[in-house]
Amino acid sequence: MNETDNSVQNGGINWFPGHMAKTRRLIKENLKLVDAVIELRDARIPVSSTNPELNGLIENKPKIILLNKADLADEEATKQWLSFYKSEGVAAIPADSKSGRGLNVFRNTVRLVLADKIKSNAEKGMAGKALRLMVVGIPNTGKSSFINRMTRSAKAKVEDRAGVTRHNKWYVIDSSLELLDTPGVLWPKFEDPDVGYRLAFTGGIKDDILDVEELAVKLLEILKKDYPDRLFERYKITGFENLQAYETLELIGRKRGMLISGGEVDTLRAAQTLFDELRGGKLGKITFERPAV
Repeated sequence: MNETDNSVQNGGINWFPGHMAKTRRLIKENLKLVDAVIELRDARIPVSSTNPELNGLIENKPKIILLNKADLADEEATKQWLSFYKSEGVAAIPADSKSGRGLNVFRNTVRLVLADKIKSNAEKGMAGKALRLMVVGIPNTGKSSFINRMTRSAKAKVEDRAGVTRHNKWYVIDSSLELLDTPGVLWPKFEDPDVGYRLAFTGGIKDDILDVEELAVKLLEILKKDYPDRLFERYKITGFENLQAYETLELIGRKRGMLISGGEVDTLRAAQTLFDELRGGKLGKITFERPAV
């Protein structure tokens, strides 16, 4: 497949740009250079924003999960995820890389996870040797923002869309810590279409892969069920519980004056506005996945 190959087949979503195959190779080739792996996930979709192939790729390397964009996630749901990871013996940190919130515990977490490596280095006469970590994650989980925050500069390119970083780069944070950046890597096919929808909701895959109005309808179905108060607070909609999701989308567009010839609602524009406001945090803190009870 080339970089434009994407389709919906047999209920799944195929999207495997060529550079992502290269990223898989780079991850495996560079594992021997690092002591641990930092995996960034979107705190709103901790399951859908992880590459199911990653654990196989990184083999037995220690791993830390950074639940990024936690400022946009439901705080109670994030607490549930942290408890879940703790029960699984996995180190996890909720953070917002853009503001730096939560990253104050990052170094201590690294030292705890790599305590044996630090001890081994000291025994070999290499006390204080820099710890080297590989930063991985699917597109748009905020790897560049994380590295920028850690380096306190803008050396890594940051854009709020999928697929910006394409090449491996090392960043020396200080004498004790170095980070290896990698391009975002997805996987050949989303077997569960809901995974693709959640990624599309949060900007993890490009909007042109799926129909934006269809996505908006699916999003509204979820919001009506799990966060009805957010719809009322943002759009001042009443009685929407008796409406179909598409009718709710039309009502949002009508309330915002998004009309076209004949007085019809421009539902495409309404859908795009809905996603802009979701991703910008204007609908409040929302999480689309919780740990299985």
